[in-house]
Amino acid sequence: MDVRRSGIVLAAALSAALLCVAGRGVSVARAASGGACQLQGVANIAPGLSATSGSFAYSFTGNLGSCQSNVAGAPTAGTVSAGIQLLETVTLTNTTTGATTTGTVLYQEPIPQGSGSCGSSTTAGQALAVWDDGSTTIIGYSTTGALAAVELQGSILPSMTLTLVPSSVPAGFTAPSTFTIASDEPAFTVGEQSLAALTFSPTTPDQDCVTTGVSSANINGAVGIGSAP
Repeated sequence: MDVRRSGIVLAAALSAALLCVAGRGVSVARAASGGACQLQGVANIAPGLSATSGSFAYSFTGNLGSCQSNVAGAPTAGTVSAGIQLLETVTLTNTTTGATTTGTVLYQEPIPQGSGSCGSSTTAGQALAVWDDGSTTIIGYSTTGALAAVELQGSILPSMTLTLVPSSVPAGFTAPSTFTIASDEPAFTVGEQSLAALTFSPTTPDQDCVTTGVSSANINGAVGIGSAP
């Protein structure tokens, strides 16, 4: 199994967790509005992909930089994540007295799910982009991939709902069971489309898809988002 070729397929399972270029047949340059960024990130897959098809889940974190856009005031950098836990400040309630206070607890992003192998895969999930101005964009996506050919499609969602990690709540207190993050970056509006293809490489050379599955991968490439003219 050619790890580099099969790895590009895995990009289908991962790169949709990133902001992507404008919808099918629409380039960022031709979009009525849109932007593009350079991405550098790492994905973690469990169980690791192998030559045998199976179900898997994954998480992703990355940096978005050198962003360019034809929308005035669009962000120039940010971060992107999918399937990770985030610290959020919420209202905590004392279970004995009922008094409330603020505290920081963990909430879990939706975990992307996929099916396939190092040769082909399909996935679906949601990703969160946090821009350098503090605004956010949520992308819902699905992916398909075969060898070096990857198709990623998605759109901006109004919000993402995270679930409480109970072990992060201080003893004697309760916290809200969910936490919602809204898409509030004005340069990229709800419903705009997304599409991308990125490159992939295992983080260590021993992950060859045969003797050792691919459980950690570097993801790099150009990503963007926009709407058709």
